[in-house]
Order: sequence, then structure tokens, then C-alpha cells
Amino acid sequence: MSEVSLNGRCLVSGSAQGELLYADMALSFWGGVEPFTGEVIDRHHPLSGQIITGRVLAIPSGRGSCTGSSVLLELILNGHAPAALVFERVEDILTLGVLIAEQMFGHSIPVISLGEAGFAALRKVKFARVEDARVTGFDNPPTALAAARSPRAPHRVSTQITLTEMDQGFLDGAYGKAAQVAMGIILRMAELQGATELLDITQAHIDGCIYTGPASLRFARQLVDWDAKVRVPTTLNSISVDKRRWRELGVDPALGEPASQLGNAYLDMGARVSFTCAPYLLDSAPELGEQIVWAESNAVVYANSVIGARTLKYPDYLDICIALTGRAPKIGCHLTQQRLATLRIDIPELGTLDDSFYPLLGYHVGLLCGADIPVVCGLEHKAPTLDDLKAFGAAFATTSAAPMFHMAGVTPEATTAELALGGHAPARTLNISAADLLSSWRELNSAQSPEVDAVTLGNPHFSYSECATLARLCHGLRKLDSVAMVVTCGRATLERAQQAGYVTTLENFGVQFVTDTCWCMLGEPVIPPTARNLMTNSGKYAHYAPGLVGRRVHFANLAECVESACTGLASARLPVWLQAAEHAEGLTHV
Repeated sequence: MSEVSLNGRCLVSGSAQGELLYADMALSFWGGVEPFTGEVIDRHHPLSGQIITGRVLAIPSGRGSCTGSSVLLELILNGHAPAALVFERVEDILTLGVLIAEQMFGHSIPVISLGEAGFAALRKVKFARVEDARVTGFDNPPTALAAARSPRAPHRVSTQITLTEMDQGFLDGAYGKAAQVAMGIILRMAELQGATELLDITQAHIDGCIYTGPASLRFARQLVDWDAKVRVPTTLNSISVDKRRWRELGVDPALGEPASQLGNAYLDMGARVSFTCAPYLLDSAPELGEQIVWAESNAVVYANSVIGARTLKYPDYLDICIALTGRAPKIGCHLTQQRLATLRIDIPELGTLDDSFYPLLGYHVGLLCGADIPVVCGLEHKAPTLDDLKAFGAAFATTSAAPMFHMAGVTPEATTAELALGGHAPARTLNISAADLLSSWRELNSAQSPEVDAVTLGNPHFSYSECATLARLCHGLRKLDSVAMVVTCGRATLERAQQAGYVTTLENFGVQFVTDTCWCMLGEPVIPPTARNLMTNSGKYAHYAPGLVGRRVHFANLAECVESACTGLASARLPVWLQAAEHAEGLTHV
């Protein structure tokens, strides 16, 4: 094709060129890109196995985990980053990683958004050059870029953002270096997002305490050296190890020591010892309408959707910046009008459902949504539990870029579908069939043999009620010694379950409990080195595990997980509500 020249919106200025790596599916960098090699490890993504290092990466946006900003910072500082990022739309999580690298460490790559038509025009381009707000595509490698520019002047805060006297004080350094830098980063993001003012928040949940590599620890230590202190109550997400027991669990000190040090750095800033990816299970959970700043994708979706609190899907590092100032951009899901659904999704009547339905549905709905907020209709009389909604939201957050969902007749801002849509007609209406769900079931069930070597539960962290349900299923039984069974949960949940006697029942069955960390961070030896196939009831972990730990997965409901722990085999039974779809499929092939 001939040369293509496109104008877009410059998100981070700069010049770069290279072979174009294009995909029309959004990509989570956490669990999707290996931070030390630049390989795409999301085994469900069309770019799986590709190396992004030194190439111009064109994707519609990020998706999934808020930790993508941290992974991108690692890639930039260790020399494995793409040459440039080209997005279809303005993208917060990955762009923030570049801004942190630029502002705190003096390294950067150009970032640009092109809009739908411009992005699509790159589909057949082989090489690309990015120069600030312009992308040029070529059939053959372009000539070298002009000599590197002199260093840019420091970015100036937009005068379009109204600052209070305190905001200006933060920016001027009146409250210390850490708060000054934090406010500068907040305002750069507010400018990109189109905010014109900031708002006060009541609490924060920090996801940046996950150890992705030396850069994540370097960032936190720099803030501690600047005497950073949080200004609002702040909880911490799961870290990368069980902080109290990582040595006992056999974790390599090369991971255990820096991961623990990273947790300590955030504690030094005044955060609470919580270490859970399910902060909505804590006694500090927010209330309906409360303005908060949470990172961790499943927590964000749960807070917005199930509780009705108000937060954006905050990237790692922006979360602590806001905690240090108590101020956040007044934009997105902080505002009522931007919480409305624009997409309606109708679910068929499927009869009696089990607990595997909700994570599977969340996974599939997320694939359909992109960044659009959906209202899911058809479950008004199914009475999903809070655990069901937790599982749905976590899987939804894995495959979508949206910060929330509505479920008609279930979630607090969707007593009706019309209310969730704000009285407007949906921009799109989609119908999900049982056959669609069967396809996603097969996508999550990546194991190719029936053996089960480890059962992995608690992604997100197990709740007290899940511990009770599991104890009922395991009562009086004993798993095979050859099958590991591990539950991850928060410290507070474990203490309650111990007091209720559930932990004793589960340990008699053979369950091992791990706190402080979660399956998105766990590897060997908690996962036995000889294990080939894992089993889980988590749609989120069924998606991430093949890339993160290189194992195949059986996905099923909790009762099936217990049965497989006792037999060492997955039954491969479909849930009743999916069996009709398989039968219909068989008839079409006769």
C-alpha cells in the first residue's frame, strides 16, 4: 500500500519508528506482556508470542488489570518497551506508565490516539513513524529519524484546570516534594482525561504495591525518601508474596525480599496493613455514592457496580499520587452522567444456574463491551449473591476496559434497565445465546487432558461466605495427596473463618491457606513444579494462568473443584444450563 499519513491526539510527545505490530483487540499488559522480555503472554490474544520491544504497538486500548502501568514502567526502564504506542482512544493505564517514566526517571516513548477511522487505517501498514500528533505508515522501513531533539522543557499544567488554594500549594511544594510530584502527575492525567477541576476523595486502595520488578520498588522508595504520607485512609492490595510466610512457602528470596520491601514502603507512607484484592470485604468498605480512589480492576468494578461508590479505574501509581493529596480528577465514573449504560445486553432464560455461570458470563460480557458500560438484562429473578457478583465483576474486568456494569433489577443504580440507561435508548443492543457462552466455556477450559494437579481458589480473594460454602462441600472428606488445593484470602477473612471453625474443616480436607497475595502473583513452589493442569472456579484466573504460569486450566464450579481434588480428574461435565447448547450444536453437525 502507499504511504499513509494520519493526525491524532498526542498523549505523550516524542518521535519513534519501527515495524508496526497491530491488533484490533485491547491488551492488558499485566498478565499479557512479560515485563522482562516484551513477549505477549496473553494466550487468548491474537498477538500471543509476539515481541513488542522496539516495535510500534497499535492496539485499541489497554484492558484488564490496573497494573499495566507498572509493567510498562518496567519495560521502559529495562529497555524492552515498544518504540511507541498507538491507541484508538485515549487510554489511561498505559499512558500513566509512560508519564511516570518521563516525570520521575527521565525516560519516555511517544503515545498517540487516532480515533476509530484513523486506527483502522493502520491495519495493513507494515512500518510506522510516530512524531507527536502524527503517524505515518510505510510499506518498507522508513529512513532514519532526524537527529534526536534537545530535552523538552518540563510539562506545564493546563490553565483549563481550576485549582484550589491547597491544590496550588501542593503544586508549589508547600506540602513537600512527594505531594508536589504527585499533584503534577494528577494534573497531567486530569488534562488528558478532559477534567476541569479536582474533587475530594474519602479513601484510597493502592494496587501499585504489586512487585513487577525493580522499577516498582524504585518508584515507591523514591516517594518514601521524599517523606511521602497518605492524607486519606488507605488500604493495600494483595502484594506479590505472603508477607508473613513467604520463606516457609519456599518462595525464592530474589522475589520474596523485594516484594516484601515494596509492601513495607507503602506501609511507611501510612497505608493500612490489609493486603487484599477484595477491599470491599473489609470493614472500611465505602458506601453508596462515596467518592473514592481505588485501583485493582476487580475492586474498581465491584465498588462502582455492586456498592455504588464512585471511582475511576485508576492505574497503578496514580492511586498513591491521589492518596498523597486526597484530590482526584472530577471526571468519568465520579460523575452521575458518565456512569450510565450505553450498551444493553440481554441474557436468555437458562433454567437453574450454578456458581460457574456468573464468572463465565462476566468474561463473555467483558469481551463484548470494550470500554462501554453495559446493563445486563434477564437476571432480575435469579437473585445472584454478592459472591456471584464478585465473580462476575472480576471476569468482566479482565476482558473489558469498562470501569463498571449494571445488572437490571440487581445492582443499586439499575433497579430498571431504563434507569441504568438514563432514559436513553442504548447505542447498541446485544443478545447472548447459550451457544455464545459455550464458546467462552471452551475458551476458559484450556486443559487438553483430564488430570488435575492443583486446585486454585480465591481470585479475587475468598470471602467468609465462600469459606463457609467450601467447608460444607469438604466436610468429612479428604483430597488426594497428589493434588494441591490452595485458597488465597485476606488476613481479616482468614481470622473470621478460623473463629467459625471453617479453617479446621478445610485443613482436615487438605486445603492450604495463603494470605497477602493472590493467584495473579503466585507461582512455584505454591503451584507444584510438576503440575501441568490447574483447576479453578475463577474466570479471571482461568484467563490469566496460561500466560502467567504456563499451565493449562480446567474451569468449573466449586463443587466440581472439590470433586476433582478428591479424584485427581476433571469430569468434563457441562453445567446443566449449558448442556442444551451442546446438544443443539451436535444436531447441527449431524
